[in-house]
Amino acid sequence: LDGEVDQTLGEPTTHGVATTRGVADNTYGDAYHYAEPYRVLGKSHLRDEDLQSESGFFYARLRHERYLNNQTHLSGTSSSATLAPGQVLTISGDAPKAFASRVVITKITTRAARDRSLTCDFEAMPYALRLCFRPEVPPKPQIAGTLPARITHPQSNPMYTEIDDHGRYRVKFLFDRDTWPAGRESKWLRQARAYAGDTYGLHLPLIAGTEVAIAFEQGDPDRPYIAHGLHDDQHPDLVTQRNDHRNVLRTPANNKLRMDDTRGQEHIKLSTEYGGKSQLNLGHLVDGQRKKRGEGFELRTDDWGSLRAGKGVFISADAQPKAQGPVLDMDAAVARLQQAGEQLQQLSSDAQTARAEPADVAAQLNLLRQDLEQLKSQVLLLSAPQGIAVTSGKHLQLAAKDNLMLNAGGEADLSVVKRLFIGVGQGVSLFVRKLGIKLIANQGPVSVQAQNDKLELIARHGLDITSTEDEIHITAKKKIVLNGGGSYLSLDTNSIESGTAGDHKVKAAHFEHSGAATQAQDMPAQSRLAEHPTTSSDLSDFSA
Repeated sequence: LDGEVDQTLGEPTTHGVATTRGVADNTYGDAYHYAEPYRVLGKSHLRDEDLQSESGFFYARLRHERYLNNQTHLSGTSSSATLAPGQVLTISGDAPKAFASRVVITKITTRAARDRSLTCDFEAMPYALRLCFRPEVPPKPQIAGTLPARITHPQSNPMYTEIDDHGRYRVKFLFDRDTWPAGRESKWLRQARAYAGDTYGLHLPLIAGTEVAIAFEQGDPDRPYIAHGLHDDQHPDLVTQRNDHRNVLRTPANNKLRMDDTRGQEHIKLSTEYGGKSQLNLGHLVDGQRKKRGEGFELRTDDWGSLRAGKGVFISADAQPKAQGPVLDMDAAVARLQQAGEQLQQLSSDAQTARAEPADVAAQLNLLRQDLEQLKSQVLLLSAPQGIAVTSGKHLQLAAKDNLMLNAGGEADLSVVKRLFIGVGQGVSLFVRKLGIKLIANQGPVSVQAQNDKLELIARHGLDITSTEDEIHITAKKKIVLNGGGSYLSLDTNSIESGTAGDHKVKAAHFEHSGAATQAQDMPAQSRLAEHPTTSSDLSDFSA
């Protein structure tokens, strides 16, 4: 038996080869191995059997022991045929202290021939109960580049893809000649994506039959992943020479985001087939034949639509070129509302001077200043410099729980083909500053009633009551008094009295006196509403 000792403890190296032999004080330094195939880190303070299997520190211990195996090395040659790997030998003679506890054979190379005797070249390391032999990891095959494959599914022609709880796919390699159950041709593979994170990222599912390129992490055949998807002649690209100016994201169900870069005709389309094509179109709008159908933006659907903003909505046709200005730039709208408020304030002041009921100007001004300006409250503001039209094929309703305000700087026209009903709970004040009031009924009677109070008709100049083709009846249940310049005529139940400070002239072709007589007169029916309506708690303001 002849042997040689190599006891290297990580001395300085030149080109990766130890420069000295014997005992050294240095260590190996950091041994860094990236992307070890472990799932948990483990705990560094655990040792031996307590260390979690296949954890990060488990693999670190294996590599550490492999370094320790190579620190002290015994090699030799023997003619004994009984030597075998794993045998423990006792070393005698002038051996280093490291071999005092015996050695364990780690490698044997046996040679023999007819013309020479048997020789066994062996390698050994110091034997220790707490240090295992860790052979060098054999080199692993490497795969460069990518391999072609297709996404698989257990079903034939599926509508949707098959992925697991981690969003991984199964594939069939195009070169694989073996027969596998459908959808089980590979293990689950991850897909590389442009954006990924903890439950966020970009994932566009790959349908069965899609060609993909399989890459391998660090060239390791045991660590494949889907690098990207590919189009082929059976699955053509959605952007070709025919529409090379378009940037398109489209799903198998034709949900679509299209951005057209045609210079001077740029547009964006966001569309889904549900709801008879629910779409948002921006810019230069085209139809299916790429013919122009409009400009600007269109939000449309054949189903229902809802526009909701919890803090307020501002819809404006006031120009803001090139989006230069704040989002809530409503100066033009506010200016028009302020002008309307000032006009109302002047008319209300004139009405009060004329002893008419003034308008509630404060409510309108408070709405503008406290709510509408910059959408300080949950309000809806519509603004257009040239006009707003609201039309309905059937019904149109305007309702306000508190105040309804209508202002016009010019004229206001209200046209009703059939009936017009105006119901007021407490009072009507109608004031005209110039040109008067006309109330005309071309057909049918005109009835003006004060059912439970008096009726006043006052004019600075004349008061004309005319019946062009019939009679005039003036009726009072108790008394009628006609007074002109102090002269009067009084009619009541028991007497008729006339008086004047001047002449009293009676002209008649025939004058006849007879006995007492009266004429019965039916009075119009009167009604009185309940003081507190009971139909709704919201009508409490109707109380007298």
